[in-house]
Amino acid sequence: MRAAGMVLHPRRDSAAAVRAILGWAANRGIEILGIADEVARLDCAAVAVSPEELAARSDLLVSLGGDGTMLRAMRLADRQRAPVLGVNLGKLGFLAEVDVPDLPAALSAIDDHQFTVEPRLAVDARLGDRTVTAFNDVAVARVPGDGSAVVAVGVAGQEFVSYAADAVIVATPTGSTAYSFSAGGPITSPAVEALLVTPAAPHSAYSRGVVLSVHDTVELTMLPTSGRLAVEVDGEVAAYVGPGDRIELRARPGAARVVRLGMTTFYQRARRKLGLTDSPEIPRLPPV
Repeated sequence: MRAAGMVLHPRRDSAAAVRAILGWAANRGIEILGIADEVARLDCAAVAVSPEELAARSDLLVSLGGDGTMLRAMRLADRQRAPVLGVNLGKLGFLAEVDVPDLPAALSAIDDHQFTVEPRLAVDARLGDRTVTAFNDVAVARVPGDGSAVVAVGVAGQEFVSYAADAVIVATPTGSTAYSFSAGGPITSPAVEALLVTPAAPHSAYSRGVVLSVHDTVELTMLPTSGRLAVEVDGEVAAYVGPGDRIELRARPGAARVVRLGMTTFYQRARRKLGLTDSPEIPRLPPV
């Protein structure tokens, strides 16, 4: 490994994690890169570069923050060679692989090639003359005071289902534990290649979510009775749409890769971090 890049949360204290990374790199002759305005806050020894240069030059990206920072690192890694190691700096950190105290051991495991990489699916949304990419979800959500999201979902050029709801969410398996889960969608392993369509607070005759093939193009059409809607891409507003507008979405498997060290499985993380519990009337099975 010649170079590793750091992606930092804009507010959380990452000094301890940065020191661990710089110490590890100094002993191995690895150059540490950071986005210029992020590393300037820490006055550290990382080489300041642009986001584009960070992605192109790094053999490993280390995300220091929460899920939002991890998603930003994955977007930087999109179509690049570097896998992403997620380090949680507090709060939920569902997508992160390790907490700060475990970082030195994680870096040593990477040195010893004791890790795997897990491909992550992205979804590209065509908005007019531009395309935006999400690793969690693309949602069309009602703007307060502007009416509901009344949206037709087409699949592979065919009409499929329509929803009237507060929002319609198209999520990847990575995003199944985020907005889609909050709206009642299923938890889906990142090993599954699919797109999940979930209505939030639906008030139409059909209110179930659907699971779609990654090989089919998905089209969202805002119907005449729809209000003005915000298009949210990984939680950030990317555009606004209204009646008659259409959004074309295409899944892109293997867009980025994340580092897995085998410390926990997806199911263990989901159970612990989402607070999944068994119903009290269901007898517990003995541990296997």
